[in-house]
Amino acid sequence: MTDPLISARGLRKTYDGGRVRVLEGVSLEVGAGEMVALWGASGSGKSTLLHLLGGLDVPDSGEISVCGLDPRNEEHRLALRRRHLGFVFQLHNLIPDLTVAENLRVPALANGEPSAATRVRVRELAEAVGLAHRLDHRIQDISGGERQRTAICRALMNSPRLLLADEPTGSLDEETGDTVFALLRHLAPTRGISIVLATHERRFAEQCDRVLQVRAGRIERA
Repeated sequence: MTDPLISARGLRKTYDGGRVRVLEGVSLEVGAGEMVALWGASGSGKSTLLHLLGGLDVPDSGEISVCGLDPRNEEHRLALRRRHLGFVFQLHNLIPDLTVAENLRVPALANGEPSAATRVRVRELAEAVGLAHRLDHRIQDISGGERQRTAICRALMNSPRLLLADEPTGSLDEETGDTVFALLRHLAPTRGISIVLATHERRFAEQCDRVLQVRAGRIERA
């Protein structure tokens, strides 16, 4: 793989003063436009690995490069989150009293984007995922699937190169989960976005470009 978007070497992570060992020397690479599944049971370390890649936590040791930046560095983390990286979580983490449109605008406002351009982007993303009719609805008044589609749009608001998705279908029923996964699967080739998806569901993992099995803090199979 030439010029990987993500390159990680020997990542180790422990908690509780080193007594809880979560990652044991993990290495991986992800290319541009690729969709990679981190597949494993709950507690295997896949969510921790996503957090390290996205700068939500820092490793005890090892090296990381994401979009040419080092998420262990505070300045680089800020640049990653503003310009290169989007997150989607199992729980959508939206602001319930705001409307769908207002939630989508949050990343752009934090990044100082002009309001006119932001309105166009909000409408474009909402139409792409079938939410244009919900823009003026509050989050607490829409369905679980609509909330997760809103969360995906919010993650795409600043046109990131990389999307990190941590069990994005985990809190959804089977049919809604299928819809949300299909949307994610569509994004990588059509928008040129790399996606790293943490999931315990094999049926979703096997539809990705590559599957990395995570077990007991190690990547055991590619």
